[in-house]
Amino acid sequence: MGGAISGGAAATGEYPVVLNVYDLTPLNNYVHWCGLGIFHSAVEVHGSEYSFGAHDLPTSGVFEVEPKSCPGFLYRSSIFIGRTSLHPLEFRDFIQRMASEYHGDTYHLISKNCNHFTDDLSTRLTGKPIPGWVNRLAKLGAFCNCLLPESMRLDSTETKNLTDYHFSDDSNLTINDNFDDDDIEDKHLLSESSVSENAIVKEVHR
Repeated sequence: MGGAISGGAAATGEYPVVLNVYDLTPLNNYVHWCGLGIFHSAVEVHGSEYSFGAHDLPTSGVFEVEPKSCPGFLYRSSIFIGRTSLHPLEFRDFIQRMASEYHGDTYHLISKNCNHFTDDLSTRLTGKPIPGWVNRLAKLGAFCNCLLPESMRLDSTETKNLTDYHFSDDSNLTINDNFDDDDIEDKHLLSESSVSENAIVKEVHR
C-alpha cells in the first residue's frame, strides 16, 4: 500500500495528516448537528489509512487499509489535522512500534477505542488532537461510568466487545471495531515487531 508523495511535500519535508471519519449508524445524520454521533475514525498519511480494532489475541490491533474505504463502515468526511516531518520510511517504523501499544484484546469502547488511537496518533504526528465530537460519546460514557452496564464499566478487566444494537430505523449495528470474518481479509494488521529494509530506527520527536 502507499501512494506517491507529492513534489511539494517531498521538498518541504512535511506530509499531510488527515482524519477520515465514518458513520456507524444512519442516526448520525440526525444528531451530528448537536455534536453527537457514533463514529469510527482512521488517520490517513503517506497514502494509507490506519486505525485500531478489537480481536481476542494479545497482538496488535492496528490495521492498514486503502483511504476512505474501511470495510464495514460508511465514509462521512475527511478533516485535515496537520503535517508531519516523518518521511515514509521513518513513519513505517514509527507506526509499527506504536502498534505494540494497541493490542486487539485491550480494545475498550469507553477507554481505548479506535478514536482514542487516532487521537493519540494525530497528536504524536502533528501535536494536534482530533476534533472532540468524534469521540464525545466515549467521554460521556467515562463520565457516567457508574450508569453503564457492568460489562462496559472501566473497572472490569475483561476484554470489552460490544453487543448488537437495534435502532429505531430498524437497522442493526455492531458498534465496535471488532474484526469480522467477512472483512478481515481487507484489513492488513500491522506487525509490532517486524523491521524490514523499508524501516529505520529513529525515535519520533514531538
